[in-house]
Amino acid sequence: MIDHQGVRVIDHTVINIQGESVSLSAYRGKALLIVNVASQCGLTPQYEGLQKLYATYKDRGLEILGFPCNDFAGQEPDSNAQIQSFCSTKFAVTFPLFDKVHATGDKSPLYKTLTEEVDPTLRGEIKWNFTKFLVDKKGTVVARFEPRVEPLDPQVATQIDAVLARP
Repeated sequence: MIDHQGVRVIDHTVINIQGESVSLSAYRGKALLIVNVASQCGLTPQYEGLQKLYATYKDRGLEILGFPCNDFAGQEPDSNAQIQSFCSTKFAVTFPLFDKVHATGDKSPLYKTLTEEVDPTLRGEIKWNFTKFLVDKKGTVVARFEPRVEPLDPQVATQIDAVLARP
C-alpha cells in the first residue's frame, strides 16, 4: 500500500535544460504546475497560455516547470539548446525548462511519481503532450489537467488559487 501523503514531488532531483542538477526541494513552499511540453505539437501554442499563467501567478508563489518530452509522435526531437531557443523566441517563455523526460514507457522517476504514486483519482498514463499536474506547497500532486485543458481555463485558475490560499 502506497502512502500517498508520503510521496512528494519535491523529493526528486532533475536536470534543467542547461544540464545542471536541480533538487525540486528548492521549490518547497511554492505551488508547481508540471507540464510535459513539445515544440512540434498541435498543442504547442499552450506555451503562450502557460507563460501568461506564470506571469499572473509567479509573484504569488506559482512555478511552472516545463519538461520537454518526445514520447508522443516524436513531437520534441530537438536538442535542449534548440528547445530553449524556440521557447524564448517564439513564446517568450521565462518559466524553468528541464531536460527531456520520458513520461511513458520507461518513465523518468518524476513522471513515475506523477502517474503512479499519487492519489488513485489522479493516477494514470499520460495520453499526450501538455498534461498538467498541480502540486501543492508541500509537494503533493493535488490536481491533473489533461492536454486539451488550456492553461488559462478557469478550472486551472480555481485550483491554483485554492492551493495558493493554503498555508
